[in-house]
Amino acid sequence: MADLEGGGPPKARSNGYNNPNQYYVGTSESSWTSWLIPMFVVANVAVFIVTMFVNNCPKNNLGFEGSCVAKFLGRLSFEPLKENPLFGPSSHTLEKMGGLEWYKVVHGNQAWRLFTCIWLHAGVIHVLANMLSLVFIGIRLEQQFRLWKIVYYSTPDLFAVGIIYLLSGLGGSILSALFLQSHNNISVGASGALFGLLGAMLSELITNWSIYTNKAAALFTLIVIIAINLAVGILPHVDNFAHIGGFLSGFLLGFVLLFRPQFGWMESRNLPAGARVKSKYKAYQLVLCLLALALVIAGYTVGLVMLFRGENGNEHCSWCHYLSCVPTKKWKCNNTS
Repeated sequence: MADLEGGGPPKARSNGYNNPNQYYVGTSESSWTSWLIPMFVVANVAVFIVTMFVNNCPKNNLGFEGSCVAKFLGRLSFEPLKENPLFGPSSHTLEKMGGLEWYKVVHGNQAWRLFTCIWLHAGVIHVLANMLSLVFIGIRLEQQFRLWKIVYYSTPDLFAVGIIYLLSGLGGSILSALFLQSHNNISVGASGALFGLLGAMLSELITNWSIYTNKAAALFTLIVIIAINLAVGILPHVDNFAHIGGFLSGFLLGFVLLFRPQFGWMESRNLPAGARVKSKYKAYQLVLCLLALALVIAGYTVGLVMLFRGENGNEHCSWCHYLSCVPTKKWKCNNTS
C-alpha cells in the first residue's frame, strides 16, 4: 500500500511478504488449482493499466519535474521519477481513480474510497511487489482450506480467503484514515489486505494448534516474518497504520473463518455404535471464534463511527504516530504523521 503526498514522492506501503512454511498436516493440497487469488491479481494489474491510461503523462505532464519515463509506451508512460520514483501515475490521477483521502471520505460523502484504494497502486514496483506477495500467501491459504472443506464434507467456502483479503483491506483503510488526515495525503495499495492474510495465517495456526507438527517452528517463523514486515513500516513514506489495521483484521477473521475440525474427528464418526465420538471442534476454538467475531464487529463499528464523526486518532493516542514513522538523524516524519 502506498501513500502519495500531493506533489511529493510516493509513500509506499511495504509488500508485507516473506514466505512461511505452514507445516500443515493434511491431504494432497497440490491436487487443486487456485483461481480466486489469481483473479484478484488480474484485477489489480488491470486497474493499474487503466490508471496509467487515464494518467496519460505525455498529454498532462507540464514538465516542471522533468519529462515522462518510458515514452515509447505512449499514454501509458510513467510520470517523471522526481514526482513518482515507483514508475507510476501522478498523485492527482490516483486521487481521481479513488485513492483514499480522509477529507473526501468524511466531508465529501465518498466512503467508497475505503474500498477502491486497495485496488490502486503507486507504480510498477509497488504493484509487482504486492502481487508477488499475494500469489505466495493467498494461493497457499486458498488451496489449503478449499481442500480441507472437501475432505471434511463441509459446505465449500471458496471465498473465505477472499473475504479476509477484502475486509482486511477495509480495516487497514479505516485505521489509516483515522491517523493520517492531511488534506493532501492520498493512500493507495493492497498491503493492508496482504497483512490481513499474514494475520490470518497466524490465527489459523493458533486455533488449529492440535493438528500441526513442528508447531513452535511454525509459530516462530510467522512471528519473525510479521515483526520484520511491520518494522519496515516505521520508515518514512510508509503507511504502517494500514499494515496494522489490516493485520489485526485478518488475525481476528482467521479465528472466525479458518478453524478446522480437530484431528481424528472424521475417523471417529465411523466407530461402532456406543463408542465415544470426538467432538468436531475443541472448546477453545469456539471460544476464540466467538470472541474474535465480537471484536471484529466492535472494531469496525467504533472505527467507522469515529471516522465519520471526523475524529482524529492522534488526539486519542499521542504516541501512536510513532507506529508509522520513527524520526532519526537520517530522516524526518513530517510527511508521515
